This record gives sequence, C-alpha cells and structure tokens, in this order.
Amino acid sequence: MSDNTQLQQDAEAFHQALSQLLRIYQYRDRDRICCHDISITQCHALELLVESGPLRSQALADALRLDKSTTTRVVDALVRKSYVKRQADPDDARARQLSVTAAGNALYQQINADLITQQAAILINLDPAIRQGATRLITELTLAAKQRFGTTEDCSRSNCCISD
Repeated sequence: MSDNTQLQQDAEAFHQALSQLLRIYQYRDRDRICCHDISITQCHALELLVESGPLRSQALADALRLDKSTTTRVVDALVRKSYVKRQADPDDARARQLSVTAAGNALYQQINADLITQQAAILINLDPAIRQGATRLITELTLAAKQRFGTTEDCSRSNCCISD
C-alpha cells in the first residue's frame, strides 16, 4: 500500500472518529451550558473574556470567528444578563471594550468546574500515560489545525457557507 493511500485511509478514519467525538461534545455542551441560561456561543465569549481580559468587540469577533453583527448580538445578551459590561477603552476614548463582571466570572467558573468534573469522569479509568498522551495529541492537532486553517476564512469567495 502506498504512503498516499495509507494517508487517505488514516484521514478518513480520523475524520470519522473526530466527527463522532465532536457530536457527543456538542450535545453535552448544549445540555450542560444552556441550563445556565446562556448559549454555547455566549459561553465561548465569556470564556475568551475571562481568559484574555477586556477586548474590543472586533477582537472578540475575530477570536470567536464570527462576524461583528453576530458578536454584537451575543454580547448584547450577556450585557442584559449582567455577565459582561461595556466600558471606555483606556487607550482610545472613542472606543469601547468588553469585560466580564463578577457575576459573569462566577458563572464561567461554575460552568468550567462542571465540565472539568465531567472530563475527570471520562478519564478516570484510563492509564495516566494515555491521558497525558491524549492531551498532547489534541494540543498538537489544535496547533496543526490553526496553522492549516489560519484565523478566519472568507467563505464569500466560494460556496462553502450554508445560511440558516
């Protein structure tokens, strides 16, 4: 069997395995996060603001890989729920930046602790070397995907986007 044939077979098997895992996690996230009265996207925005500190809306949109209008709707909902606040940007008085409130930080910590508890339950029966190897593998795959796909790709040049 040629190297290209083996690579193709490995890519197909990897795609299938990863798709199944991602589907399970998408449903888990929907069920676990949405019970806190925020959407998965709102939770991702909250997580980015907790981890990075205050951001301008465009920087948050870029990090979420969303357009600015969608990000604005996500942030508006978080502001209404008092999890995020808009404030003057210290570097540019005309600009606004987004930051997490104490309530938003508490919610993020609660959700994160819940998800980590679930991860521990999944990992408990695996050998420590396998757990650590899996973490290294996922980290390496994430870095490779970031290098391959870059940041945001513009789908307007092709028919790759499906609108709702």
